[in-house]
Amino acid sequence: MAFLTVEHISKTFPGVRALDDVSVEFEKASVHAVMGENGAGKSTLGKIIAGVYTADEGVIKIEGQEVKPTDPRMSQSLGIALVHQELAFCPNMTVAENLQLGGFPTKAGFMNWAKLREKARALLHEIGAEIDVDTPLAQLTTGQEQMVQIAGAVGVNARIIIFDEPTSSLSTNESEHLFALMARLKARGVSMIYVSHRMDEIFRVCDTITVLRDGKHVATEPIAQTNRDRLIRQMVGREVLMKRPKHLDLEPGEEILRVENLSSTGKFENVSFNVCRGEIVGMGGLVGAGRTEVATAIFGLDPRATGTVYIKGKKLPLGNVNEAMRRRIALLPEDRKRAGLVLGMNILDNVSLAHIDHFSNMGFVDRKREVTEVERLTKRLRVKAPSLETITAGLSGGNQQKVALAKWMVRDCDLLIVDEPTRGVDVGAKAEIYELLDEVACQGLAILMISSELPELLNLARRVVVLREGFVTGQLPHEKFSQEAVLELMA
Repeated sequence: MAFLTVEHISKTFPGVRALDDVSVEFEKASVHAVMGENGAGKSTLGKIIAGVYTADEGVIKIEGQEVKPTDPRMSQSLGIALVHQELAFCPNMTVAENLQLGGFPTKAGFMNWAKLREKARALLHEIGAEIDVDTPLAQLTTGQEQMVQIAGAVGVNARIIIFDEPTSSLSTNESEHLFALMARLKARGVSMIYVSHRMDEIFRVCDTITVLRDGKHVATEPIAQTNRDRLIRQMVGREVLMKRPKHLDLEPGEEILRVENLSSTGKFENVSFNVCRGEIVGMGGLVGAGRTEVATAIFGLDPRATGTVYIKGKKLPLGNVNEAMRRRIALLPEDRKRAGLVLGMNILDNVSLAHIDHFSNMGFVDRKREVTEVERLTKRLRVKAPSLETITAGLSGGNQQKVALAKWMVRDCDLLIVDEPTRGVDVGAKAEIYELLDEVACQGLAILMISSELPELLNLARRVVVLREGFVTGQLPHEKFSQEAVLELMA
């Protein structure tokens, strides 16, 4: 008998049938992958099991007994924990406080701070994370926040843990710690549901795989009985081929960006490189190498940056975002929810927000023109949503990423900086984003692409600039690309 069973689960949000009659069995002491395109219903299924959402129809059973987790606290009492894809803690509180939000230790009616810190350190030690428990969460990197969230889920001694894209923000080393932790949990008899778009991880850590497509169950089978191509066909219902980017066969045009000795104390030093019109230049490096910091400094978000940045041969004042945008620079940030979107606003307003002047005439917004252009872009990017009035927070991660990208494609820019453009995006949406970046590069856009995924860099970029500990360690042209060569420069 299965340890956890979901039977005939359905869930509808306004205008969207997220899950449609889904039934799956999860075994005890196993890692069960759930895969599918963005919007397939993976995260919704996990949230229903964890009590974040309540199913419209269907039942959940643990060891044959029906349970009704109507909220996360009830799920926790049933032994269910969820590691969210998007971080779900309080940024103004410390790591120690966040790890024990459900019940602070007290002594004589007062907070027992020593016990609070002791428990937090023990939880972080369990997952191999070295983080100061007195640090406010807002000061951590995205990867460190994810490790804190994992520690919190493990710390409640759950029998069932749902991991929703747990490695999307983690470094290679942090991911290895997570995989070792999962092996220990499995040996203890914990059942894990693992939602991820990363094929290599699925085949490495999972025992069984379930595929969802458009909210429906497609297949459940042992991992040993499937392969990468079969999974992709099940997920997207079609072949997904990685084509050679067309911009690689064209000659780059004029120099758009030139960076000379760009520095920011404690972040990066003497970074120099250039990007020409019609090419994609990749920026690689391990997490913490300074890649994102370089990108934000170019865009004017680092007031302490020094050095020289030229746009089309003219010097760009540093620390001035408005001037960077006026000089036709666009930035798609790594953290779409915190820095790329206003989640409470709809798709239309998010896409046009940064360029409202583009749709204005004599101080008034031309709503018809705005709707027409945004609709054209969202169709081009295949954003799955009932309408442009859909609130962005309700979209899947991949569709949110497409909306964030559409924001910078409303009007022409000369330089597009994309930081982890396919983070948390499924294989079908990745191919679409790759095709779009290649297309706009062929049209003459200069693109600086930061990515932690080596295949992404090696497939798309004409050149790769590699950073290590804040310094440029080398540049490689496309004809000299190999994983070994890039890794050697990274490490």
